[in-house]
Amino acid sequence: MRLGWLGDLARNSHSRLMNLSGSCASSEISPRADPEEERMRILLVEDEKKVASFIARALRENTYAVDTAETGEKALELATDITYDAILLDVRLPGLSGLQVCAEMRQQGVEVPILMLTARGLVEQRVEGLDAGADDYLTKPFALAELLARVRALVRRGLHSGNAKLKYADLDLDRHRRRATRGKETIRLTSKEFALLELFLLRAPELVTRSEIVEHVWDCHFDSETNLVEVYVNRLRQKIDQNHGAKLIHTVRGVGYRLGQQE
Repeated sequence: MRLGWLGDLARNSHSRLMNLSGSCASSEISPRADPEEERMRILLVEDEKKVASFIARALRENTYAVDTAETGEKALELATDITYDAILLDVRLPGLSGLQVCAEMRQQGVEVPILMLTARGLVEQRVEGLDAGADDYLTKPFALAELLARVRALVRRGLHSGNAKLKYADLDLDRHRRRATRGKETIRLTSKEFALLELFLLRAPELVTRSEIVEHVWDCHFDSETNLVEVYVNRLRQKIDQNHGAKLIHTVRGVGYRLGQQE
């Protein structure tokens, strides 16, 4: 049975999986978190809902933002639309298999590090996955600590492969050193402000909707009646645009925001 290992893993890891209900309230970087990896974005492709829920919860508790997909088709759609720092890809999926998805991602130019997850440890299957373009392989059942270590290694690999620095005009964001600068000025950001600027730069100069901001920055149940998004955008705008003639962060009324030159 595919889920037989999950109960033991959950019991062994229970003490490390804290309640996430308060995780959205904090805007400062946790002193225990590795700043190199905070708010890195992971795509988890897993059709078993219990497995996906458990892995996603573990990743979020360790400061990662997580998107999930249950099918290979959905995974391809997300991976080509969003820039991820790592992808966890189950081999056995309905429709397109994980091997097919991995090969198609590479053909479409997706260079994000990929960790294949499988219930079988056959050498032939591992070779097929690596030949399809995967960077690493992990066999179920696995220890949570090993999964997190593999993810950290993948994220570091992605950062060092050229995905670490984002730039628009004279605004630079170093995702590896967690540093933002505009011109010669270093800009101090909270973790939420950093994630928000990261999203704007990834999409610049395109429009970013309010719902996309919520998904990228908060990654949890969010009270849509609050003005928290507006508050954080205004705070970021003050830090980025203050004392600069060219304003980069612009409001598109009723829709969202964009980072770019004034139209």
